[in-house]
Amino acid sequence: MKEMSLIETQVAIKYLKDNFENALAKKLNLVRVSAPLFVKKDSGLNDHLNGTEERVSFSINGETIEIVQSLAKWKRYALAKYNFPKGTGLYTDMNAIRKDEVMDSLHSIYVDQWDWEMIIDESERTKRFLFSIVNKIYSVIYKVANLSEKKWGFSYNLPNKIFRISTKELEKMYPDKTPSEREYLITKKHRAVFIYQIGWPLKNKAPHDGRAADYDDWKLNGDIILFDDAINSPIELSSMGIRVNKDSLVKQLKYKNELGKLENPYCQSILNDKLPLTIGGGIGQSRLCMYYLQKKHIGEVQSSYWSDEALEDAHKKNIKLL
Repeated sequence: MKEMSLIETQVAIKYLKDNFENALAKKLNLVRVSAPLFVKKDSGLNDHLNGTEERVSFSINGETIEIVQSLAKWKRYALAKYNFPKGTGLYTDMNAIRKDEVMDSLHSIYVDQWDWEMIIDESERTKRFLFSIVNKIYSVIYKVANLSEKKWGFSYNLPNKIFRISTKELEKMYPDKTPSEREYLITKKHRAVFIYQIGWPLKNKAPHDGRAADYDDWKLNGDIILFDDAINSPIELSSMGIRVNKDSLVKQLKYKNELGKLENPYCQSILNDKLPLTIGGGIGQSRLCMYYLQKKHIGEVQSSYWSDEALEDAHKKNIKLL
């Protein structure tokens, strides 16, 4: 197919987002809700990611307000506030600023994703249930890929089913490789992979990847990763998991020497059974469009900040950043 113009790209982005969003909501029984761009610093609701990233903040009426880094915690509050029944949930357009992100073709300081969350029962806090939700999400990814293939003639070579592997199994398979090298090898082989149980240390005493201790249960979480031929690299489209209960919250905070967080309102709500048990995650909107449209830079599907050097490099490679 001929190269898309900037306008054609924008039209394609809208088409893909609409189709994916509608299919996801139907598949997981989700209702769209409004979401905050910022939260109070002392609420404990902001995502601390790996614990080292600085949140963008400002002061108003004597209070410190932070721009969200994700809505992983806020969504549990919303589910309780809106009285969602078990087996149903919400999704929202999440826009965040992650100022410490190392920018490259896959990473931007502006993050846009569908954040989703649904209420589950205690009996559903299992790998089996986690995998069932992963399969549903992947079925949506696969469906929209078929639409894209028919509309624009792209080819993704996606399998019918997503391959699953734990971080321990992946380490055992490639013991002499780094986590990123392992992800490359396993996704190159299987095309679509769910790598699960991220957070606890492996044999080398380090985790496969960093995870905040107070939202995902590290035994019941994972990433959906596809192999992107356009950039010859794995592309992580979703980080998700069954959320912490009282036991896993305390255990993970203790491991990270962060027990002081138990005093914040969010953690107190979990400890006092004021929040429902949930499963949830985020699905990158720009990354998904980048994958479907076979773009080589995330700046081709979102407007963000790029350095003069990055802009010059893109120009030399005939990459048209928005």
